[in-house]
Amino acid sequence: INAEYMGIIPFIMEAKFPKIFIGSDHAGFEMKELLKQHLAEKKIEVEDLGAADAKTSVDYPDYGKAVAQKVLATKDSKGILVCGTGIGISIAANKVKGIRCGLCHDYYTATMCREHNNCNIVAMGARVIGIDIAKQIVDTFLTTKFLDSHPNHPRRVKKIGEIEEEKQKIQHLSLIHI
Repeated sequence: INAEYMGIIPFIMEAKFPKIFIGSDHAGFEMKELLKQHLAEKKIEVEDLGAADAKTSVDYPDYGKAVAQKVLATKDSKGILVCGTGIGISIAANKVKGIRCGLCHDYYTATMCREHNNCNIVAMGARVIGIDIAKQIVDTFLTTKFLDSHPNHPRRVKKIGEIEEEKQKIQHLSLIHI
């Protein structure tokens, strides 16, 4: 755990948090459960959208989509996703229009996903990182603000939204010509 992270611990204990939605596949189940416990100790409300256990094989896109849809439907909410690598579940979440899901591996990537990309969901790989790093990522994600006054970051996030709009127009046009 780095010194910068140690500096945010008092803020974690005092901060008001938005509604948090969490989900995982079977590979991320145990880490998800430990993260729920970690957040509960901080009195942070979490709604678990599955998976129900680590033994039953399930499909990560279902949970990525479920968390993404809840985050979009709930004002000022955030999401946490865990699968084996974090890759598949983050790809699935990012297919939902309006979602910016960052796959994070450490304090730095968690900081950047919020400060620069205004991510509303964080994803992690249970087979890639340990629980202590996962807790650090979640704490950092929940306490870091988007740098909306910076001259570059809002413009870049807006461009991401424009790509989503272009994709939607192309899909609409392709349906008209069928």
